Amino acid sequence: MYHVVVHPLAQRVLVQIRRREALSAGDRVGIAVSGGIDSVALLRLLLELRGELGIVLSLLHFNHKLRGAESDGDAEFVANLAREHGLDFLCDNGDVAGHASREGVSLEAAARELRYVFFRHLLNLEGVSGANAQDPDRAAAPKDEPQGLESKPSSDSVHGREGPLFHGASGHIDSSHTDVRDGHSDDGDSGHTASGQALSGSAGEARILCKIDKIVTGHTLDDQAETVLMRMIRGSGLRGIGGIHPRLAVEEEDGEVRGEIIRPLLDTRRRDLEQYLKEIGQDWREDSTNADPAFTRNRVRSLLVPLIEKEFNPAVAENLAELSEIARGEEEYWENEVAGWMGTAVHWVEPEWAKRAAEKTGLVQISSAAPSAETDLQAKIDRARWLVANASVSRPWLLSEPIGVQRRVVKAIGEHAGIPLEFKHVEEILRFAAEDAGAGRELSLPLGWKLRWCHAEVEFVTPDLRSKPEPKDYEYDLPVPGRLVIAELSTAIETARIPAAARSAYNPDELLSADSLRGRLTVRNWRSGDRFWPIHTKSPKKIKELLQERHVSQEERFLWPVVSNGEDIVWLRGFPVHAKYRAEPGDEAVRITEIGTDES
Repeated sequence: MYHVVVHPLAQRVLVQIRRREALSAGDRVGIAVSGGIDSVALLRLLLELRGELGIVLSLLHFNHKLRGAESDGDAEFVANLAREHGLDFLCDNGDVAGHASREGVSLEAAARELRYVFFRHLLNLEGVSGANAQDPDRAAAPKDEPQGLESKPSSDSVHGREGPLFHGASGHIDSSHTDVRDGHSDDGDSGHTASGQALSGSAGEARILCKIDKIVTGHTLDDQAETVLMRMIRGSGLRGIGGIHPRLAVEEEDGEVRGEIIRPLLDTRRRDLEQYLKEIGQDWREDSTNADPAFTRNRVRSLLVPLIEKEFNPAVAENLAELSEIARGEEEYWENEVAGWMGTAVHWVEPEWAKRAAEKTGLVQISSAAPSAETDLQAKIDRARWLVANASVSRPWLLSEPIGVQRRVVKAIGEHAGIPLEFKHVEEILRFAAEDAGAGRELSLPLGWKLRWCHAEVEFVTPDLRSKPEPKDYEYDLPVPGRLVIAELSTAIETARIPAAARSAYNPDELLSADSLRGRLTVRNWRSGDRFWPIHTKSPKKIKELLQERHVSQEERFLWPVVSNGEDIVWLRGFPVHAKYRAEPGDEAVRITEIGTDES
């Protein structure tokens, strides 16, 4: 039974919260408020419902520092809301633009990443004392990091059902830098001075503030529809179509759950929230960047969704949100199935080189003053534990399963091992597994992994982390006719002039026009950016791509020889000659071949 009369929209939100069991009596809930319609409406709705739900509220704000005075105005607006409603207020800020530049991500992604670092810190927080609270005007932010944010090893990264919550190295916020404002005091008066400064006091007087169990955000049904639509346009599997999850456990790499992110408005339209705020007389802030067409989401929101609603289906937003609900249910089922396969059908074995490293570093060494190669190798292994296990799966079992199962098993192995497998990689792996490739044949995968074909199984082989001498570039003049031994390859490159009358005895794909070759020929290893145009193909391609298509391993690839004539590469090992330099009927030709040094 309601203790007070609440708005009909609040009643609908309460039904959704209880249906999903998202909030429980006694939860200490931080409301993430930017100042916009969605988050301000969420604040006001939960203020109406907190008595019925039995929850304790505080207010959170992260200043992205992207809009100068406008961003600071948002922060002050949210601080005033906390003061007005007697709520504890926690805020922080970060250099989003700098983070985006350093990590090579978009501003939207960088803002989300730093915001979730802030959330993670609050969920880890056991309590912040009033004595540690700071006036943000007096707390200077470091130049290169968001205020209070420090890098931590990736083992403490935040993970959830939607994947990593931020990019690159994870972080935490030092509570001494977090602005904690107490919106109420024991005698009922505001804890803020007229200037809005944070409380401070002696350690003995300070009480513990702001223990957070869950954080709620204002994502709406419109946000869900836009997210699903953008992922469909960019290309996505079922997990991506699942969109924004209503509940997201925030956990460490060791699986320990620190708290939850809750999205109680995913069944609510933005227009209903705007109408609600107007009815209760609550103002909000407008973010000027929401009208900037440079951001993909803004274009989807202002152009694409209205077009589909007008021309195709007025209920498209609701339908996309339903699709995400279906996808999440399907994905949850498949995740459980995959977990079973990973424990039975997929076998993980430590490679021999890693075992030997562990044996060597396990011995007591008395006389060694400097780090040895073995201890350096062990340090590498310790930094990348996921790279020191090979995974094998039965070929007969894998190929007998439906294609959907095959794809999920391969994708799950990649995720467990840290191999970034796109759809094209998964399909290539399955084709390779199905072929009668011959024992020992290998397929190159991202990050130095390889897939090895065996009669009874396919094996995902981890990169060998043992130190190897760095290969060096080589470059030599190539005589015509003549022969040149390439020590780096342990082979020789031989050139011969072929008279026009003798051309019929040779493969025309190996013959270059002698007249088209101007100046000296040079043999060297290919370099980044080199391009080559083999005959029988439509246009030049990067040599890197050509070698990847031939599944040339990364180790072999570096020293792969080419022959150049001026700026153009006219010959590439294993390929037909350059299309522009091919010998035509009646031309004298030059033939370039590679031979073993033991053949001379």
